[in-house]
Amino acid sequence: MLDKRSGTRLANLWDDAKAQAMSEPERLVYRSNVLGSDKRVTNYGGGNTSSKIWQKDPLTGENMEVLWVKGSGGDSASIKLDGFATLYMDKLRALKGLYRGLEHEDEMVGYLPHCTFNLNPRAASIDTPLHAFVPKPHVDHMHPDAIIAIAAAKDSKALTKEIFGDAIGWLPWKRPGFELGLWLEKFCLENPEAKGVVLASHGLFTWGDTPKECYETTISVINQAIDWFERKSEGKPIFGGEVVKSLDAPARRAAAAKLMPRIRGLISEKSHKLGHFDDSPAVLEFVNSKDLRPLAALGTSCPDHFLRTKIRPLVIEFDPGNPDVDAVIARLADDVAEYRVGYQAYYDRCKHVDSPPVRDPNAVVYLMPGVGMFTFAGDKATARISGEFYVNAINVMRGASTVSTYVGLPEQEAFDIEYWLLEEAKLQRLPKPKALAGQIALVTGGAGGIGRATANRLLREGACVVLADIDETALASANDELAKAYGKDFVRPLVINVTSEDQVISGFAETAVEFGGIDILVSNAGLATSAPIEETTLALWNKNMDILS
Repeated sequence: MLDKRSGTRLANLWDDAKAQAMSEPERLVYRSNVLGSDKRVTNYGGGNTSSKIWQKDPLTGENMEVLWVKGSGGDSASIKLDGFATLYMDKLRALKGLYRGLEHEDEMVGYLPHCTFNLNPRAASIDTPLHAFVPKPHVDHMHPDAIIAIAAAKDSKALTKEIFGDAIGWLPWKRPGFELGLWLEKFCLENPEAKGVVLASHGLFTWGDTPKECYETTISVINQAIDWFERKSEGKPIFGGEVVKSLDAPARRAAAAKLMPRIRGLISEKSHKLGHFDDSPAVLEFVNSKDLRPLAALGTSCPDHFLRTKIRPLVIEFDPGNPDVDAVIARLADDVAEYRVGYQAYYDRCKHVDSPPVRDPNAVVYLMPGVGMFTFAGDKATARISGEFYVNAINVMRGASTVSTYVGLPEQEAFDIEYWLLEEAKLQRLPKPKALAGQIALVTGGAGGIGRATANRLLREGACVVLADIDETALASANDELAKAYGKDFVRPLVINVTSEDQVISGFAETAVEFGGIDILVSNAGLATSAPIEETTLALWNKNMDILS
C-alpha cells in the first residue's frame, strides 16, 4: 500500500526448495498463493496468474501447449488446482481468425469453452486472451495499490516512464477482453526487452521465462513503485490536509451503533443487508481530510474497485467538533433518497438499449468524518470485502493525488463495466440466497448445548449469529467450532451477563456495530436450581427470576 503505516517493502517469499518439489501446475498454484497472501499485491479475488505448460493430450497422446489460467471467480491467496481453467493454446491462437472486431468482442467469450483442455469444468475468465497472447510462458496480472495509483494519475504514461524507464511499458484504458489481449501481444512483440506493462486505470501485467522470474519481477516492480512514491510524497500534505479530528474510539463505535441500524433499515426494503464498520487509520485520514468530498465524487478507477463499491460512496455530513448524531439520523432518509435519485440518473444517462435493468440504487460505501466507513451488502463477507476494496481505492487516491492529479474512470466506461452483459450473466449464475440470508440473530446462552444447536441451525439457514454467554471458555469453544463450520464472517462471540442491564445494552450495541442491527433474539440463557422452599434463599430466587424472566 501507499500507506506507510502498513509496513516496509514486499518480501521475496519464494522458496526454491518448496517449488523444486512441485509439478508445473503446482508451482502456478504456489505462485498465486504467495502473491495473493499480501493485499498490497492484489485485493481479494483480484488479479490472475497463468502458465503455459506442455502436457500430453488425453486423446492423441501428443504433447500440447496448455494455458493454465485462473478461472472466473476465486481468490489468488486460496486458489487450488481446480480453480484454474485449462485451454489449448493452438485453439486460443486460432480464435484470432474468428475475431470480427471491437463491436463483436463479447462474442469471443462464447468460443472459450471450445478451447477447453481435458474437459476441465472451470469456466475461463474474460482475462484469458490477455494471458494467452503474451508470448511468455508465465504471466502475472495484479492490482497493487502502488501501481494503480500510477495508472489512475492524470499523467500516468509519463510517470510510468519516469519510474521504470523502458522495462515497464504503458497502455491506455481498455476494457478487459479480446481486443486488450491483442494490444498486449502487439506491445510485447514491439518491446521484447520489456518485463511488463501498466494498464491505465486498471493494474499491472508482468511476465517471465520461469515461475520464479515472473514472481520476482512482480514483487520488484511493486517495490520500485512504493519506493518512488515514498520519495516523491515526502513532506507533502495528504488529501489536502486534515480539517477535522476523529472522535475517540469508544465514541466512534457508539456513533456506528446508532447509525448502522438506521442505514440498514433504509436500504433493506427489497432484501436484508448486512453492515461492516472500519475506522482504521487509513480510513480516518481520508474522511477527516480537506479533499474527501471532491475525491469521493470522482469515483474509483480500477474496475475491481467499483464493481464492489459502486461508482462512488455516500458522504454523511457530520461535524465531529459538534457531534450531533441525532441530527445525522434526522436527515439520513433524505440523504439516502438523494443518493438513489443520483444513481438512477447515472443509469439513465449511460444505459444502452440492451442494458440489464437498474440494480439496487443504494450506496454500498458510507463515509463519515470523524467516525469512519460503513459498508453494506447482502452478506457480511461481501460487506467486509467491499470495505477492503474501498480502502484500496483510498490508497490509490492518496498516491495519485499526492504526486499528480487523481483521475477516476470516465462515467460511461464505469457503467459499461458495471452493467456489462457478461457481468450480468455471472450475477445470474449465483446461487439463490438461503432462507435467513442477511438476517442477524443474537442467542443468549449461546455457548451451551441448546444455544449452540440453535446457533448452528440459524447459521445453516444463512443468518449471522452473535453468541452471548457468561462462560468465556465455553463461548470461545463454541465460536471456534461454528466459525470453522460456517466462516468467521458469520459468527461473533460476546460475553454478556443477562442479569446486567448495562451488559445487555452494550451487547446490543456491539451487535449493531458488527453486523448492522438485530432481527432475531433467542432468549436461551438459563439455569436450573432445585431446593425446598424453606431452603430457597432470596438471592437464589432473585437470580432465577433475573435470568429466566
